Amino acid sequence: MLRAIIFDFDGIIVDSEPLKMQVIQQMAATEGWSVSETEYYRDFLPLDQEGIIAHLFRSHGRPLPRARRDELLDWRERAYAQIIQEGAPALPGAVEFVRQAAARHTLAVASGSLRIEIEHLLFKLELRDAFVVLVTDDDTDRPKPDPDVYLKTLDRLQQLPQFRQKPLHSTECLAIEDAPHGIKAAQQAGIRCLALSHSLPPEALRHADWVFEGFAAVDLAHIEAAFA
Repeated sequence: MLRAIIFDFDGIIVDSEPLKMQVIQQMAATEGWSVSETEYYRDFLPLDQEGIIAHLFRSHGRPLPRARRDELLDWRERAYAQIIQEGAPALPGAVEFVRQAAARHTLAVASGSLRIEIEHLLFKLELRDAFVVLVTDDDTDRPKPDPDVYLKTLDRLQQLPQFRQKPLHSTECLAIEDAPHGIKAAQQAGIRCLALSHSLPPEALRHADWVFEGFAAVDLAHIEAAFA
């Protein structure tokens, strides 16, 4: 049976990818470079914070000294915090779906974003209490498609009181993702994945167990039946 649902965050719950793209474009401009929308969604979408900066320099044939990396990481965190100070819009149907799912299952977040950003935006959407576990960029050095973030999420879920008498298995979890790297990470952790084409076209997500255009198209009862 389905006992836990693990959500990616950006591009799944909040429509934050355009905001993150804006920050990356500003960062690139400080170096005299540009990043197009196509490049962002193709190359930067699955990367964590350090990976984004590393790719930006590598793709322009420039070395990245550690001091400059740390400087840009700090700059990026401050710039994004300012942009999301008043929150970020939820993806259509996300708030309703989370509340529906939270009434029936244990929910977690497994994301490459920073914990402070995720918690801030969840509070703004009045959804923080829906998630009992958050595993973020702060918790792992190996970003998706490495399964580490999902393995750590599963481990923390298994420590919850509701799973002590009857342990939670990966086959009883569902991941919700919007990018191929996230799908691969979940599946390598033994977790079936539902993909939403919020950020990429459905054909780019074809390796997921289920693919839908958005939350409005997801029949949670139908998904639950597949776990019976």
